[in-house]
Amino acid sequence: MYTTDDKGILNNYAVEPTVYYAEYPSQEQQQRYLFQGAAAILFVSLLVLTAFGVS
Repeated sequence: MYTTDDKGILNNYAVEPTVYYAEYPSQEQQQRYLFQGAAAILFVSLLVLTAFGVS
């Protein structure tokens, strides 16, 4: 987005996104986040144990 003054000089402005408030996650989303966190912890633990076992 830009504006032009009477001398023909351009002023460029960034387009600002609309602001909105985040919504609290539903019970289903919370359970999905819990499952993803547990899976990530298990995966990282297996990686660390594998690294210790190989070395």
